[in-house]
Amino acid sequence: MELNIQLFAVPFRKVSKTSGRMRRTHYKIEANSTTKCPKCGAEVRPHRVCKACGTYKGKEVIKNETAE
Repeated sequence: MELNIQLFAVPFRKVSKTSGRMRRTHYKIEANSTTKCPKCGAEVRPHRVCKACGTYKGKEVIKNETAE
């Protein structure tokens, strides 16, 4: 009778608290970057349509009645 025993990868040594924490230093949250809309000056995230005036790359993409 043949046994199918699977062995799993087990670390040779325990990872110390300092080593684990140093590895996790890059897991932090960063604030979203914003730019100013060239037409109206509103804060806009890069590569997105301006919600205030409805323009993207100098062209009107969304017709916005409140901008007028």
